[in-house]
Amino acid sequence: KGSGQGKADLRAVTFEALEELVGDLGEPPYRAKQIYRWIHQRGVREFDQMSDLSKRLRDELGRSVALNSMKIERTERSEDGTRKYALRTAPGEIVESVFIPEASAAGRNSLCLSSQVGCALDCTFCLTATLGLIRNLSAGEIVEQLTRVKEDLGPDIDVHNIVMMGMGEPLYNYENVAKALRLAMDDAGIAISRRRITLSTAGVVPEIVRCGSELGVNLAVSLHAVTDELRSRLVPLNKRYGIEALLAACRAYPAGGNTRRITFEYVMLDGVNDSPADARALVRLIAGIPAKVNLIPFNPWPGAPFRCSSDAAIRGFAAIVNAAGYAAPVRTPRGRDIMAACGQLKSESVRERKPREDAEHAAAV
Repeated sequence: KGSGQGKADLRAVTFEALEELVGDLGEPPYRAKQIYRWIHQRGVREFDQMSDLSKRLRDELGRSVALNSMKIERTERSEDGTRKYALRTAPGEIVESVFIPEASAAGRNSLCLSSQVGCALDCTFCLTATLGLIRNLSAGEIVEQLTRVKEDLGPDIDVHNIVMMGMGEPLYNYENVAKALRLAMDDAGIAISRRRITLSTAGVVPEIVRCGSELGVNLAVSLHAVTDELRSRLVPLNKRYGIEALLAACRAYPAGGNTRRITFEYVMLDGVNDSPADARALVRLIAGIPAKVNLIPFNPWPGAPFRCSSDAAIRGFAAIVNAAGYAAPVRTPRGRDIMAACGQLKSESVRERKPREDAEHAAAV
C-alpha cells in the first residue's frame, strides 16, 4: 500500500515536482496542495488515508511513488521534560531525535533532528562517534522525524525551533539535509521560518559556504579548542579543515548582524580546554564575528575519556568571554538521565546490526 522498492519517496518530493507528477497523472494543480498537506501537515502513512482524493488517484500514486514511513519505536522522558525518540526507519535502523521543551512563557520548544545513522567524524568526546557511520538519512527520513514527533506531541504542544544537532554531521549529507530543510520551510507544508532553524557542523568548510548561500539558516559551529593541535585531537576533521579556514568561512557566512549571530559551541573538558588562557585565545580567534559562545558542560557516558570542567572553571571562562563583549551562556544539560544530552545520542542500530552481520556471515560459511 504505502511502500515500494526503487520508487521515489513522496515525503522527499518538492512541491514543484509534486505539481508536475499530479499533472502527469491527469489531475488539476490543486491536488498537489492537498497531497502536500496530507504528507507534511497530517503525517499520513498510507495513500488510502488521503480521503479527499479519488481512489483512482490514490492507486496511481501508489504505483508511481512510495510513502515509506518511520515509526516511533520507543520514547524516553527525562525528569526535566526532555523526550528522546527512537524511530525505526523503513529499512530497519534506529535513529534518535530529541524534543526539548522550553519552560519560559515564550514556550519556544526545540526539536533536535538527526541527519545520519551514526557518524563518521570520530570526535573523541562524543558517544555517537563510537557508532561509526552506518548510512545517510534521506530527505524524507529527516523531515519525517519532525512529522512523527509532532504527531506524538499532539496539537497542544508546538515545535518552534528545529536544530540539526542530532546524530551525524549534517554537512556530510548536505544534499538530503538541504532538501529536507527546504521542505520544512515551505509555506505550503510545515512552514518553519529559516530563522527558527539552526544547523550545527563540526566544520565542513566547503559546505558551510554552500549552506550560507543556498539555505541561510542559523549556523552553529562545534569549535571546542583554540589551537589546531588540540582541536585535531578532539575533532579529527580539523586535520582537513583547520581553525583558520573554518573561521574564514564563518566570517563570510551571511549571519546578518546581531540578530543572526553564529553560535560557537565549546564543550568544557576538565584540564583540557578550560583555562583562562584558552578563554582569552578564543576571544581573539572570533574577534569581529557576530557571534555568541555556548559553553557546554561535558555530558558523561560510559567509558568516556574526559571529565566535565568544574563549575568554577566554567564560570571563570564565561566571565572572560563576556567581558570581551560576547554572550557566553552555559548550556543547561537537558535529558542527561535518559542519555539525550549533547554528545550522548547512540542508537541501537549498531547493536542490532552486529547480530545480523554475524548471522549473514555464518550463513555464508
